[in-house]
Amino acid sequence: MPDLYDRLLKLKEMFNSKFGSIPKFYVRAPGRVNIIGEHIDYCGYSVLPMAIEQDVLIAVEPVKTYTLQLANTNPLYPDFSTSANNIQIDKTKALWHNYFLCGLKGIQEHFGLSNLTGMNCLIDGNIPPSSGLSSSSALVCCAGLVTLTVLGRNLSKVELAEICAKSERYIGTEGGGMDQSISFLAEEGTAKLIEFSPLRATDVKLPSGAVFVIANSCVEMNKAATSHFNIRVMECRLAAKLLAKYKNLQWDNVLRLEEVQAKLGISLEEMLLVTEDALHPEPYNPEEICRCLGISLEELRTQILSPNTQDVLIFKLYQRAKHVYSEAARVLQFKKICEEAPENMVQLLGELMNQSHMSCQDMYECSCPELDQLVDICRVFKKTSASPLHHNCFVLIYANKRNIRKVA
Repeated sequence: MPDLYDRLLKLKEMFNSKFGSIPKFYVRAPGRVNIIGEHIDYCGYSVLPMAIEQDVLIAVEPVKTYTLQLANTNPLYPDFSTSANNIQIDKTKALWHNYFLCGLKGIQEHFGLSNLTGMNCLIDGNIPPSSGLSSSSALVCCAGLVTLTVLGRNLSKVELAEICAKSERYIGTEGGGMDQSISFLAEEGTAKLIEFSPLRATDVKLPSGAVFVIANSCVEMNKAATSHFNIRVMECRLAAKLLAKYKNLQWDNVLRLEEVQAKLGISLEEMLLVTEDALHPEPYNPEEICRCLGISLEELRTQILSPNTQDVLIFKLYQRAKHVYSEAARVLQFKKICEEAPENMVQLLGELMNQSHMSCQDMYECSCPELDQLVDICRVFKKTSASPLHHNCFVLIYANKRNIRKVA
């Protein structure tokens, strides 16, 4: 990262101009791109991301007051100041500083601290916001590491990732932990298979003759500012409960689709068959879900649904479960192909990524017209290009906090 030193020097100058002092230390957390394993981390399944060079940098100076002062090099994000001993996070407002507060509060609560020292922080980021490259999670991770450093405490990378994954939920999003895990556990030159419960990361060596191109469709969506993300999480949770009830399992404590598979002790392919038998393709309404589970509408809204999904009228449980179980299988197949490295490795990986895109588009409905248009352009380019390089090029296109993958 040849420009990192220049960025740090510029950040130091801006910090001095802003606060009249020199920062005592700097913290960095990278964004990420997910190669395969879309929307399945919060269902308990493994994902396969890698970190990118774009990151969040924070210059920090601990101060003797109990005031937290946050500033951003981007003028679009206004300054923020609050008492370090009274951290309040408003879930109804997706303001940039709330993500910093999430990371700070997570570390504070982990150590059971009531009093925190104040600090001046200047944040700089070059991850495109709301583009699906985890700028918000990088800020949460940075804030957690800042707070840990100011406190003079130590935690492992795994512990930090788990704390930051949990603390980002203070903003209202029901994420699964992939973004925070790869931000802390990434290593240069390799992708990672991220597994959960317990959290662990395994190197996945990608094909040496292939190039990964990350393309931004320039369509933005802040996942904390809408209910779209949480609706998918709740649809998966409801599908897990209905599948568990169908198989006579204790369904009320089931939260993730992976738990159903684990309790049944069957393969992902067999879970797809169970899904075909247990769920219907037509959308479910709240009343039908209540009949299936034997609960009241009030119990559904207050005990299962998140606050911003309590008024949703339809839930597509069959489609979401089908995507999750098939995508989880594709992640394992992708890793196996990378390990075995057959001659047609790039073609096989590309086929899996194309299948993943189709599932995201049709079963999970997490694409958008602009993103699909980019996919079509890339596929036409592959067919018409005479260059061998273009046949070993993976294009990862991002929009609306969702991504699709294909071989171009």
